[in-house]
Amino acid sequence: MKSSFRLNDNALRYLIFFSLVGSLFIHSFIKYGLLNQVVGFLLPKASAQVPLINSPNGFTPDWSRLKFSDMIIGEDGSVTYPGSRGTETRIWTAGQSIGEFMELGDFETPELAIESLNLSTIARVQGINLSRLRLNDFQLTRWQTLPSLVKAVPGLGNRNVGSVPPIRDFALRFGLSGGRIADIARDSGLANVPLSRGINLRNYPLTSIPNLQNASINRFANWQDSKIIGVPGLSTLTWDNLPGLRSLDLSFVAKVDLPLRDIEANRTRSISGSYQEGFNVPCLQNNCAHMEMSGIGETTGTQWMSGKFQKVNGGFGILKALNGGKEPTGRNPFGSGFKQVVWNIYEGSGKVETTMFFRICKTIPFIGRTCSPYFIGPVPFIEYREKDPIVLGRPNSLP
Repeated sequence: MKSSFRLNDNALRYLIFFSLVGSLFIHSFIKYGLLNQVVGFLLPKASAQVPLINSPNGFTPDWSRLKFSDMIIGEDGSVTYPGSRGTETRIWTAGQSIGEFMELGDFETPELAIESLNLSTIARVQGINLSRLRLNDFQLTRWQTLPSLVKAVPGLGNRNVGSVPPIRDFALRFGLSGGRIADIARDSGLANVPLSRGINLRNYPLTSIPNLQNASINRFANWQDSKIIGVPGLSTLTWDNLPGLRSLDLSFVAKVDLPLRDIEANRTRSISGSYQEGFNVPCLQNNCAHMEMSGIGETTGTQWMSGKFQKVNGGFGILKALNGGKEPTGRNPFGSGFKQVVWNIYEGSGKVETTMFFRICKTIPFIGRTCSPYFIGPVPFIEYREKDPIVLGRPNSLP
């Protein structure tokens, strides 16, 4: 009996000992953030980063492989705002391509010049047979009027009404026939009547309006309101076909020196921010995760703060009020079409994941152009490790 009691007593001591050791081990995991790193390592990534060109002058996206359809948003969202057609609502779902809910006007920037494209150019690059598409497939035709079409499509006004079936049927619908299209377009009764109100656009081939495919997108009335997927082939068109990208200034480059997590606080040598606040906005709070830079002169020691923790003022005009007027801190090294934001930082492995954030832009009658803060995201972008070159873009101001 005594031998059995000693055995049970020893077992109890071992059990208490290992329970204490296990508790301390788990406490250390939580206190020093090791648990989060292990869980992050074990869990699969939500989506892949963008294809890159690895250059000593800084990592840049491989524009020949980057397209809207591959930009997948990571979080749900919705917003209601004043637009060119009254109150509008934008809704998006995690896992959705931004081409499905972002509009052409959101990317009206000289760095992309997306509006200078035409359907012929897109179709030639993509191998699309436009004669197999319908007028309704080109979304912005739905709100064009006869006057706006005459203005947009070269030579259309000089054609006879009967020679262009959709316009012939549209005119007949309102009791008009014969003559030049330009003359019919001057009829005050049709000046504000969209084409889609008189005819079913699905009944006509896209090529039934001669030269429509050769008109640049920005010649059409309210072209900014079309979704990216509303332009045939645009969502899968690689960005090397966007003419504005050739004008980017990528000369301001540094290196990722040291990724530091959110235990960092009150950092003032910032090279991140926004167009509205500038790009040297200090992080005066407890969680200032960032990646520290190295480079020429005073570039060394500067800090690109994580937008996951620090928010800054953004946007202009009446849409500035969206998202409380805030956006994640970051930079715009590749132009104003999107913002690059430091997101996840893995201090142990020396890795930094950056993301893209987008904004809503509208041109409203009697008000002009207005843009929201960059708050639509995150969309996976470039991943860096220590000593990787990074393009900082303009401006090149240092704190």
